[in-house]
Amino acid sequence: MKRTPLLHAELSQVIAAMGHGDMLMIGDAGLPIPDGPRRIDLALTLGVPRLHEVLDAVLSELTVESAVVAQEALAPGQTRPQWYPAALDVAPQIVPHTEFKQRGAKARAFVRTGECTAYANILLVAGVSFPI
Repeated sequence: MKRTPLLHAELSQVIAAMGHGDMLMIGDAGLPIPDGPRRIDLALTLGVPRLHEVLDAVLSELTVESAVVAQEALAPGQTRPQWYPAALDVAPQIVPHTEFKQRGAKARAFVRTGECTAYANILLVAGVSFPI
């Protein structure tokens, strides 16, 4: 049995196969997923699992160099969405939603959650866990 919190075999496999600069999209229940990237559908019911729960599990295994979120996810005056994880110690790159979806199309995989908060989507860019 694994020691890390992430037990989902397919998601863990995707993370293990990621290299520096590879991207992983984690999105809400309504995020369109293009043909091509691997689809990992975790959505069970509306709101289950929540984006923050999936992010916490992913961050237990993935070294993140940068993160991208859509500008539309921010309330006026915010520099990061309310749902952005405190455990993620990189400031998010903020881009318009159309650019966010274009960048996401190059992701290695899309993870669909049951999240129902508008624009609750994040593109994680893998870093390395050793000094470069």
